Amino acid sequence: MTSNNWTKDQQYLSFVSDLLDRPEVQKLNNYKQHHATTRLNHCISVSYKSYLIAKNLGLNAKAVARAGLLHDLFYYDWRTTKFMEGSHAWVHPQMAYQNALKLTDLSDLEKDIIVKHMWLATLALPRYKESYVVTCVDKYCAISEYSSGKAESFKQFLKSIPQRLSLNHY
Repeated sequence: MTSNNWTKDQQYLSFVSDLLDRPEVQKLNNYKQHHATTRLNHCISVSYKSYLIAKNLGLNAKAVARAGLLHDLFYYDWRTTKFMEGSHAWVHPQMAYQNALKLTDLSDLEKDIIVKHMWLATLALPRYKESYVVTCVDKYCAISEYSSGKAESFKQFLKSIPQRLSLNHY
C-alpha cells in the first residue's frame, strides 16, 4: 500500500481497529496478494479507499470499512489451491464470510459486501450501493497492485540486461 493515511484517520480507525487487532486478520500479512503486496495490505487498501468513497457519497462508511477489511479473509494461496466446489472467485467470498462471522457479528449489508465482492467474475449481483463501491475498489486495487508488481519485475529485468550481455559476450 502506497499511503498510510488510514493510520491517521481516527474515524476509520474507530470502525476497524478491533478487527485489525485480531490475530486472524493480522495473519493475512503472511500471504502474497496480486504479486506486489500482502493480503492484509490489499484488504486495508480496499477498506480505506472504499470507506472514503462511501463517506463522500453519504453511504454507510462503517459497514464499508469493516466489510472491505474482511472481504478476503481466507488463508491459502489462491494461485495454487484448487477446490472441488468451484473456482477461487466463487469459493473465497463464502469462505471469507464464514471466517468473518467467527470474529464479529455482521449486518446484512456487510454480508452482501463480503459475499458479492467478486461480482463480474461471478453472477452474484450485489444488493446495496455499498457492495458496488467495495466491488469496484477491489478491482481497482487488484489491477493497481498487479501492475505495480509487474512494473517492478520489468525494472529489475532491465537492470539485469547489461550483466546478461557481458556474460554472453564472446
